[in-house]
Amino acid sequence: MGILVLMIWIPLQERPGMGTIANIIVVAIAIDVTIPMLPQPTGFAMAMAQSLLGIFLLAFGSALYLTANLGPGPRDGLMTGIQKRTNYPIGWVRTGLEITVLIVGWRLGGVVGIGTLMMAFGVGPLVAVCLSVVDRFGGVTAGSSNAE
Repeated sequence: MGILVLMIWIPLQERPGMGTIANIIVVAIAIDVTIPMLPQPTGFAMAMAQSLLGIFLLAFGSALYLTANLGPGPRDGLMTGIQKRTNYPIGWVRTGLEITVLIVGWRLGGVVGIGTLMMAFGVGPLVAVCLSVVDRFGGVTAGSSNAE
């Protein structure tokens, strides 16, 4: 799937880097290795807390590796490419991408639950905030200063 998303980069003039390849390989392996180690939430409150923590960690991790400027992952490359072309705030662009993926997944028969909705509507604004925080402390931006 990552390779297919990379094809969409061509009109956006995004360039893959070492980080792009690492993202495609490492993310899949990390998910496979860590999911069995994560505790199963015992109630709704714990499930919500675990989901919120996961969304925050994803956003913060994205901000860290994007500011390294070694090449974005497939979906993050779409996000940065669209942001550069449209000049829309990065949080809006990411939210739009996530909602699009949610709708496509739902139309293909996937289940849309509260965690899916939290991710779709929450990760974009959090990526924007985390990019601003990382930029403030690290002084390096991820190809765009439009982190609203």
